[in-house]
Amino acid sequence: MTYATDRLYEEIAYVAFHFHWSPDDILDLEHGVRQRYVREISKINTRLSEGG
Repeated sequence: MTYATDRLYEEIAYVAFHFHWSPDDILDLEHGVRQRYVREISKINTRLSEGG
């Protein structure tokens, strides 16, 4: 099974936007690690939007 290209681009854009990392640096991350960063950024954004 391959990872959906659109989803991969979403993850890269999301992490790059928040951390200012290059796409190559993000692609060098293991899949699970990259997903973990996406989840953690999402949690931070949720807390900030809720005023926390």
